[in-house]
Amino acid sequence: MIKVLIVDDSAVVRKILTEELSRYKDIEIVGTAVDPYVARDKIVKLQPDVVTLDLEMPRMDGLSFLTKLMKHYPLPVVVLSSLTPRNSEMALKALELGAVEVLGKPGTAYSTQNISQPLVRAIRAAAGARIQRIPEKTEASIPPTSGVLLTHTTQKVIAIGASTGGTKAIEVVLSGMPVSSPGTVIVQHMPENFTSSFAKRLNDLCQLEVREARDNDPVVPGVALIAPGNHHMLLYRSGGSYLVKIKDGPMVHYQRPSVDVLFQSVAASAGKNAVGVILTGMGADGAKGLLAMKQSGAYTIAQNEESCVVFGMPKEAIKMGAADKIVGLAEVSRSIILALQKEAA
Repeated sequence: MIKVLIVDDSAVVRKILTEELSRYKDIEIVGTAVDPYVARDKIVKLQPDVVTLDLEMPRMDGLSFLTKLMKHYPLPVVVLSSLTPRNSEMALKALELGAVEVLGKPGTAYSTQNISQPLVRAIRAAAGARIQRIPEKTEASIPPTSGVLLTHTTQKVIAIGASTGGTKAIEVVLSGMPVSSPGTVIVQHMPENFTSSFAKRLNDLCQLEVREARDNDPVVPGVALIAPGNHHMLLYRSGGSYLVKIKDGPMVHYQRPSVDVLFQSVAASAGKNAVGVILTGMGADGAKGLLAMKQSGAYTIAQNEESCVVFGMPKEAIKMGAADKIVGLAEVSRSIILALQKEAA
């Protein structure tokens, strides 16, 4: 049984979450709390496995509570946030502070009837997550690069997929990539509206230009495109150029955007001109797509178990034989660059 404590100042939300989650045999709601002060006492008394946390509460806001919790009593936390630009910034900060997952609150991204499935998946992922400090990329681990990387890789594409724990993992990878990197396409499982804030944050931290993808955006060197939440992103070729298609469609592996949808399109459109990377995340999204990329001639990389927050997606890809190389998070960008340099040579 996964013991869950619900922390939210709304009695309606607490009631909805308790009723919905109680329908699952592997989840036990051990308590609820109206604010962080009540939550603090109940965490000590009830020892939950996972905490669901609202960000906007009286007496102490969710971010302040999360900071204290991760310092003194680290626990897997799933943040429930209203989908507004301000709250998306707060949600990203929560992920930076150590929250495992962020979801839209009932009545925003999901109807109250549909909140249970994504929340249950998030709680299950959180229960098995490694609550750890992800190592930062250091300059010493980045191999020397030159204009040769760009000159010989204008027809190359880097495709990256991640889920739980992926916001930090993608930051580490992109921070280690030079501005001369090939065009990069990324799927990170996130709610609608949050991906724009995520892209802006990465753009401030990385040498690459990072932004949320738009339909028919070109995939060009020095630019990383993040799939917008609630939309699939596909790569296609038009003449001598790569572009992305942003579209609706059914969820794949319960996800939209789906890593498999992106990777399958990269396999079909770029073939051996691609490098595929699958990072931390629950489930199997991206595993078959990475295998398709490898079979089409692409070089493929999977994050290892030790550095994953949740070793789900990479594990499934490795079991299928989809990964040419398995490395720790701190070595992913280095492995991408070395693969590109080897091809250029």
